[in-house]
Order: sequence, then C-alpha cells, then structure tokens
Amino acid sequence: MTQACGAALFDTPLGCCGVAWSSLGILGLQLPEANAQRTRERLLRRHGLTQEAKPPAAVAQAMHDVTRLMGGQRVALQHVVLDLDGVAALHRRVYELTRDIPAGSTRTYGNIAAQLGDPLLARAVGQALARNPIAVIVPCHRVLAAGGRSGGFSAGGGVATKLKLLEIEGAQLSTQPDLFGAGSAGAAAR
Repeated sequence: MTQACGAALFDTPLGCCGVAWSSLGILGLQLPEANAQRTRERLLRRHGLTQEAKPPAAVAQAMHDVTRLMGGQRVALQHVVLDLDGVAALHRRVYELTRDIPAGSTRTYGNIAAQLGDPLLARAVGQALARNPIAVIVPCHRVLAAGGRSGGFSAGGGVATKLKLLEIEGAQLSTQPDLFGAGSAGAAAR
C-alpha cells in the first residue's frame, strides 16, 4: 500500500473537506465532519500523517473541481488521478464503473453488479462502495438500492449527506414519474 505524502483541507459549500495524496495520485477524500478540526484529525489519522502540506497542482485542481461540484456545477472528475494501490481488484473495478456515472444520474448496486458480469454481486458492490476512500471523486453517492431507495452511505451524516449530494447534482430520486414519464428507475438506467 502506498504511503501518503501529504494532506490538505479545503472549504466547500457543504463544509470543510480534506484530501490526502501520494506521489501516484489521490488516496482519500474526507467529507465534512462536525467542524474543520474533526475533519483534519480524521484525515490525518486515517492516512498516517501528522501535519498538512501544500498540495501539488493536480491535487489543487481536484480540490477546486470538487468544490465546484459541491456548489452545484456539473463537473466531471474522471480526470483526477487516483492512487488505488492496495485496493482489492473487485473494489477497483467497482470504483472505475462508479466514476463513469455522470453528475445528476444514478445507478443501482444491481446495475453495477450486472456491468461486472454477475448480478449476484450487488451486495459486494455495496460493500466496496461502503469502503470507498475517495467519496465524491468515486461518486458512491450516485449508487442507489433497488427501487430507487437511497441505500447506505458511510460518510459523516450518513444517508442525509448522500441525499444532499444528489440534490445538489439535480438527480431525480423519486419513484414517481417525472414530466417525461421516467421515475428513478429511468434515471438509474441512463
């Protein structure tokens, strides 16, 4: 597993977030905790660091793009280089597929499992996303349970944070048909 080189905090419309990186890419993204100090403590502890550092240009750009996304702009984050060294192969594949879900769209755990070639892997998909160290850049909040239910979310604030992120992105979560006759099942199929 790659050792973290640095970590930094940054302000977003949802609160203070944190990012950790190695020489290979971003290792982790910490969503807001109760306050900046708690975000800092969790980020540094999680990545075995003792202090913050100035982010390199690519990390600073990722921080800027995450801030824009959390502010309601449709920002694609596939360009952000990740360090997934030490992440299990199945989890990597789940993260790759999840990164392809555009802002404002959703999929289900079952959709991702089917893309993996085995619809019975839906639970494994959920477990991989629950361990996602790079939330938002790997947009696990865009993956829902069957029938448009929210499913879980392991970041601070739990499902409320997941729903807030989806709201910011303009994702339709209702199982009720919209003006064009597509409910969340239609959004999940996109």
